[in-house]
Parts: sequence; structure tokens; C-alpha cells
Amino acid sequence: MNRRENHAPQGETTWIVIEFLEVAITAIVFLKGVYPSGAFERRRYLNMVVQRARHPQLRYYIHAAVSGLAPYLGQGMVERVAVVFFSADNVPLEKFVFKLAMNQSYDSKVEQMDLESSLRSFLVKLSVSNSLTKDLPQDIRWEITGYFKSLPTGGTNKEAELWIPTDTELWQQPPLITPIRSMSSESLCLQLYLEHPSL
Repeated sequence: MNRRENHAPQGETTWIVIEFLEVAITAIVFLKGVYPSGAFERRRYLNMVVQRARHPQLRYYIHAAVSGLAPYLGQGMVERVAVVFFSADNVPLEKFVFKLAMNQSYDSKVEQMDLESSLRSFLVKLSVSNSLTKDLPQDIRWEITGYFKSLPTGGTNKEAELWIPTDTELWQQPPLITPIRSMSSESLCLQLYLEHPSL
């Protein structure tokens, strides 16, 4: 899982975040038991064992959706990335949210190593956060949703075209928010939290 080799130093943080989101989203889907555990295989990422989707279409969906964020993430247009679980009636049940702010002008190899260490702690915390989540029914669907500060215009790659503008509000009332992990550094501020509908 190393796609950063061909990218300029100023985009290094973007690709670290892209790789992290891909791994973290796969971990969330695995955690929620949407697919049988046999649909995943163990891999190493940031010196820890993580899950990777075995099915090519599932792996491609996660990869393409997250990679499609790269041009917008690098421009600071992405505010949040969420994994949303819906009931069969299309009612949102649970939402894992990655809220992020990137500083692309800051670039340091020492900082990148610290950044990867901090991101590893997110994956560790995520792997033990099942007690914070709700049990979901069997007939659910899920999607990756990007929230932008402003509406993206045009893209330079095909994967960026996967993002479809919408103004859909997920919750009818303010949601219950459960923080999972947060970090702040010169190059990236990141929060991971869970949203549930209010009772």
C-alpha cells in the first residue's frame, strides 16, 4: 500500500492521508460486519496488521472513492469524509466521520514520521471501538460520503468524477456524537467520531 513514491514532496501529506483513509474505511466496514470475515485478508500497514478487502469490486470502490478525493484534499477543499450505514428503508443508522484540515505548505520528513505514528494510533483505537457502535440489522447498505467546503469543479482524473454533489441532510435532529480519536500537528488536524440519530 505505497502509492506515494511518484508524488511531489508537497503532496506527501495528501497521499499519507489517502492511504490512511483507505485502510481506515476498510477497517470500519470490517468492524461493522457488513460482509463475512472471509471477505477480508490480513495485511501490514504502518507496521501493524490491518484488514484488506479480498473482493476486487469492494476494494476498488474504497480505493477509487478515496483516491478521487486527492485533488480536492490537496487543495484543502475536503472538510469531512464519512462512512454512512443505512437501513433497507434508506434511513441513516450510523456514521463514522473523519474531520480533517490539512496544511500543505508545511512539509518535513520528521513530521511525516510523526504523522504516520499518530495515524497508526487511530487504527488501533478504531479496532477496539466496537463497544461504541450500535448493532446494525442484516439488510443494510453503506457508502462513503465526502463533505466539501465548496463545490468542486471539474477534475483532473476519472476517479474524481465519482463524487456526486448532493444537499441531502442525514439527520432530522442533531445527532449524538461519540468522539473516538483526534490529533493535531503542523501538517494535519484530524478527528474521528461516531454519529447516531438522536432518540
